Amino acid sequence: MRSWQARGYRLLSILDDDYPALLRGVQQAPPIAFTIGSVIADDPAVSVVGSREASAAGLAMAADLARALTARHITVISGLARGVDTAAHRATLDADGRAVAVIGTGIAGVYPAENRALQNEIADRGLVLSQFWPEAPPQKHTFLMRNATMSGYGLATVVVEAGETSGARAQARMAVEHGRQVILTNQVVIRNQWAQQLVGRPGVHVANTVDDVMHIIEQVITMWDELRRLVTP
Repeated sequence: MRSWQARGYRLLSILDDDYPALLRGVQQAPPIAFTIGSVIADDPAVSVVGSREASAAGLAMAADLARALTARHITVISGLARGVDTAAHRATLDADGRAVAVIGTGIAGVYPAENRALQNEIADRGLVLSQFWPEAPPQKHTFLMRNATMSGYGLATVVVEAGETSGARAQARMAVEHGRQVILTNQVVIRNQWAQQLVGRPGVHVANTVDDVMHIIEQVITMWDELRRLVTP
């Protein structure tokens, strides 16, 4: 533990006061996590996720959405993958917003390697979080576990662009199970049977533009504020 601390890693426990409050409430909440950066218990956040092989339009929408969320003082969560994740993280940092990267490797690793500088910048200015031992390698199941953590951390998940086997598909389904709001772009719904099957379920929305997404996010924030008011003594 001393060696981890010397490398700048914090061991965060679910019993710590600043453990992300919404994440604590889901079944898959990691009992411990390793972090670099600032941990905020009551962090108003939204996941922006999508394909690693996103189109130019998908990358542009991810960046525009990240900037819009930042302007609303909402933290942007993503998974540091190529494509949509990278575009969302980069736009958030460029707009001086708070970026949270939930990664599928141990916190000592970087995946993909090309995002090393981006991961370091997020650690300096936001938060990098891993639920795996620091030296753990990337594996298929670790990315699915990472998606569950991303869903639990935030108020909502926005799927910008995705395929039939995308990790974003898994996160959207997990978010429904977590009682979180899920926002699918129109293109995701048109191109994917899994998305079509989600439409109509409670908390699942379809949006055509960034303005549409932000309108839904405003409603989500109002809903959570009202819930807090009702349960606060």
